[in-house]
Amino acid sequence: MGMFWSKKSSSGEKPTGNGQELSGNGVTPAQVLAALSKVKDPDLHRDLVSLNFIKDLSVEGSKVSFTIELTTPACPVKARLESEARNAVMAIPGVTEVDVKMTSRVQSAGFGDHLPVPGVKNIIAVGSGKGGVGKSTVAVNLAVALAECGASVGLMDADIYGPSLAMMMGVSSKDLPPSYGKKMIPPVRYGVKLISLGFLLPDTSTPVVWRGPMVGKAVDQLLTDVEWGELDYLIVDLPPGTGDAQLSLAQKVAVSGAVVVTTPQDVALLDVIKAINMFKKVNIPVLGIIENMSYLECPHCHERIDLFKHGGGRRASQQYGIPFLGEISLNPDIPIGGDQGIPIIKSHPDSQQARQFMEIAKAMAAQLSMVNYEKSMLKIIN
Repeated sequence: MGMFWSKKSSSGEKPTGNGQELSGNGVTPAQVLAALSKVKDPDLHRDLVSLNFIKDLSVEGSKVSFTIELTTPACPVKARLESEARNAVMAIPGVTEVDVKMTSRVQSAGFGDHLPVPGVKNIIAVGSGKGGVGKSTVAVNLAVALAECGASVGLMDADIYGPSLAMMMGVSSKDLPPSYGKKMIPPVRYGVKLISLGFLLPDTSTPVVWRGPMVGKAVDQLLTDVEWGELDYLIVDLPPGTGDAQLSLAQKVAVSGAVVVTTPQDVALLDVIKAINMFKKVNIPVLGIIENMSYLECPHCHERIDLFKHGGGRRASQQYGIPFLGEISLNPDIPIGGDQGIPIIKSHPDSQQARQFMEIAKAMAAQLSMVNYEKSMLKIIN
């Protein structure tokens, strides 16, 4: 829904004419576009008009209507752009009403028909240099947060040796829909399509004892033998480290970007550097660093307690010139929800941690939009 805002004419006269005049003063589409060309996207550093974000522009007497089509429904500056655009148009003499509709169309990393996985516009890998940093929890909540924003989202568990996403999303093999031909149909939970090797194991205690080539084949099948449909984002939860699953993913498909999850202490940050260098080596853009378990807020006095030091993720981002997407504080409800199959975004949507996940998801989507925009500009230049 667009938002409506108006101002009354000081003369009290009603709009007349053919949509181009108001009380003798014409308001033209050219004037509106000129006003909107002064509103800039703070991430892409260009104005809304040159970015081709303005759609369905209509001028009817004193009323101006248009749509702003953003590059992601999770745009963190959506409200700001809407407000600035409305104010810019309202400043045009003769305009008394402005109807702005906000929509989005997510671009693919390739900006073409040749998508890495049919129907999937962007693949985002979630990795970490070591285990125990809450990477899967982050992947689950980022996927649900993007879906909450209105994006079409898939979630793939590429942690072959320790698949856990099915449990964390409250899904089992019993929830698998019938296969479509040779393709698996992913179940949908919380608006997210999910696939995991855990669906195919006899029980959750069955160990996966595979050598490297089998791991690579499993990752390939989870990507290509699943009927994902049309997705804006496919979040891939990688196993910890820099092994076969990561390399297989990079070699099989064009990954749009990656995020690295860490905890604040120095021993975790040492492994983050390895993960960053791995993604760079296989030409996967690093969208940012997320610091999980950043601190604990006392529920009684609300004092902040840094259990694992603090600020390591931000320091690493500054050192390597990589965006810092945000920090997530500790909350007992997060692991409890993971065991019960209810991400905190859903179980406690008003909690501080749910808000943190939502802000990080938006920041990640914005970074991906910038990466895709830069790729499109390079293609035009070349």
